[in-house]
Amino acid sequence: MIKISMSLAIGLSILPLVPSAQAGERYRNRPPVIVSSNLSAPWVTQLGGQPRRVGYPARQPVARMPSQLPMLGQPMRQKRGLFGQPPMAAQPVAMTRPRAPKAQIEPQFLPQMVAYETAEKPGTIVIDTNNRFLYLVEADGMAKRYGVGVGKPGFEWAGAHTITRKAEWPSWTPPSEMISREAAKGHYLPARMDGGPENPLGARAMYLGSTLYRIHGTNAPWSIGSGVSSGCIRMRNEDVTDLYGRVDVGTRVIVM
Repeated sequence: MIKISMSLAIGLSILPLVPSAQAGERYRNRPPVIVSSNLSAPWVTQLGGQPRRVGYPARQPVARMPSQLPMLGQPMRQKRGLFGQPPMAAQPVAMTRPRAPKAQIEPQFLPQMVAYETAEKPGTIVIDTNNRFLYLVEADGMAKRYGVGVGKPGFEWAGAHTITRKAEWPSWTPPSEMISREAAKGHYLPARMDGGPENPLGARAMYLGSTLYRIHGTNAPWSIGSGVSSGCIRMRNEDVTDLYGRVDVGTRVIVM
């Protein structure tokens, strides 16, 4: 113990004595702290610096091709929904679906069997021009009813005749009065027209007495149920063909 104390005393006597003022100057300006670049973010945060992303490069802006950039004044591409369908949204009026086209003929003008009380014999044709129906009288108070087109205002008529001739895909020779009347309107009719789908007389014609009136088909089926003819009774081609097969020359026809 005596030897250790003496050695410590000798060591202390060798150290130079530093005044307290010089000691304060020594620690007044501390050297800056240099942080290695590979330190993790938590360490840097503890030292008061800004954290760095370790192991991830800085994100660079993605360059778009010119075709991917929205043009000025054009809307952005619409987002797609489930299964590639666009999300539901209100459509502008210009994009709404157009209405369905009107049916060519009203249902009541389609052929059908109806109850029909009349004193006329079965096989007689009765034409109700006011209601646009043609009845083929049958037995037991029944009749087959067809829709028809009739004479336009000023061309109505009534009377009783018989069928004097029948023709399939008849030719058409407009009367001179009709040619002159239509020419005054700017419509020029041919002097004669062969039978066919474009012929106004349609697929079949049944001529009434010695008149110019006929029960015939048409190339304008949408006109059935209207007053549009020059006095003839027009039917759909399929309907006049059906009636044509049910009646003979000599059949009585009553127009009222």
